[in-house]
Amino acid sequence: MDRLLRGCGIELTSWQLELLWQYHNLLRQANPELNLTRIHRFDNMVLKLYADSILPGQITDLPSPLLDLGTGAGMPGIPLKIAFPGLEIVLAETRQNRVVFLEQTISKLGLSGISVYGHAVIPSFEQPFAGVITRALEKMDKTLERTSGCLETGGLAVFMKGPGCAEEIISAQKINENSFKLVQDTAYTLGNTPHQRRLVVFERLDAPPAVALARAVEKHRVKDLESPGNPTYKDLKKLLSARGIKKQNQALVSGARLVADILAGHRKRCLAWISKSEKQLPPHSLPAGAAWYRLAPELFEALDVLGTGSPLLLVQTTEIGRWEPKQGLARGCTVLVPFQDPENVGAVIRSAVAFGAESVILLAESAHPFHPRAMRASGGAVMHANLMQGPSINDLTDDLPVVALSMKGALISEFEFPKTFALLPGLEGPGLPEKFRDRAVSVPISSRVESLNAASAAAVALYAWTINIGLKKIPF
Repeated sequence: MDRLLRGCGIELTSWQLELLWQYHNLLRQANPELNLTRIHRFDNMVLKLYADSILPGQITDLPSPLLDLGTGAGMPGIPLKIAFPGLEIVLAETRQNRVVFLEQTISKLGLSGISVYGHAVIPSFEQPFAGVITRALEKMDKTLERTSGCLETGGLAVFMKGPGCAEEIISAQKINENSFKLVQDTAYTLGNTPHQRRLVVFERLDAPPAVALARAVEKHRVKDLESPGNPTYKDLKKLLSARGIKKQNQALVSGARLVADILAGHRKRCLAWISKSEKQLPPHSLPAGAAWYRLAPELFEALDVLGTGSPLLLVQTTEIGRWEPKQGLARGCTVLVPFQDPENVGAVIRSAVAFGAESVILLAESAHPFHPRAMRASGGAVMHANLMQGPSINDLTDDLPVVALSMKGALISEFEFPKTFALLPGLEGPGLPEKFRDRAVSVPISSRVESLNAASAAAVALYAWTINIGLKKIPF
């Protein structure tokens, strides 16, 4: 045994060799009844079982305490404990006859700092470990999920694999890109034999759910909302209407990507995280002291008008000043918005910001720009836009330099935009008031389509304006 181990670069003391020899004999004695291993030749047992178990401890610094997941007959845990006595190890095994064998073996060898967990390790298992090691139990991503409740932040998941595991590594990285990072991938052989191995190590980046939950509860004002009559919930539901948004100066943001973008770019305006489960934790970017509202599923679904299923964000809205026609217009392009559909409002605001319009004036007919559907359609651009509240489309004065959009207007490609003007798309349905139709431009389209969506036509017109005035770069 000593000669075979030394051939793999493993040097044990006489005391360690004696313990490993005792373990070998206990394994052989119990194997006919318990079917602990299918490897029977002595040299193969030493190389493929004991040396294979010990080598990871020489290739990488194993953390302690260490969970040996799916240990079976006690490998790699027992040989590792013998070779590295300072490691604290827990052997996880669900088959009860093997659990008995492991407990008896630990007792007969007189090992301390090693114990047996005789149950399945699932995500709800929360005993903390600095590391997990497993020997070809299952695919890596499944193990990372299985140990998500017990592996600490910064903890290592150590995988003892064969040489052909490249696709498995890529899959695990993709699935867990925000939770784990690959820190080691080492190919090696068992001594001078042709037996190839690969040691793959992932480091945990996030925290176990129980730890993350405790931190979130400490950082935020947590409130569970179970009843539709709850005053806080009633205020949240009012934000689905323009009246409620105006009164509270707050809005709901839907969609995981948009929520993340606003948290990144407008952190100070983020007031609360709204979820339907305590498992949907607030992100680290949510300011300390912000609220965390945990809603009953049916209450959450009533707020999630877009049906995203992902948590909502409560934000402070932008102050919208008043504009009257007598104030005139800023130099450049001002976009007048009469749309009653929130998605059209959001879309045209997005285009206005994208093409460098000076401001956006929301006419009296317009849906609120902070309606959840408008927020989503704007892609967050509403948070950047210079917004003002204007009169009705019918109260715009004749002397205002308006460039309107109409299917019967002059070709936009031949139109010379003034240096200062207001771009006016028509209302959905009614279109333009009569007084603006003689100063309209049109976007030519195929006869197979009756008309463009008004917000889309406005986007085309804004692009044509930038080309017409020779902007080499969109002003920001």
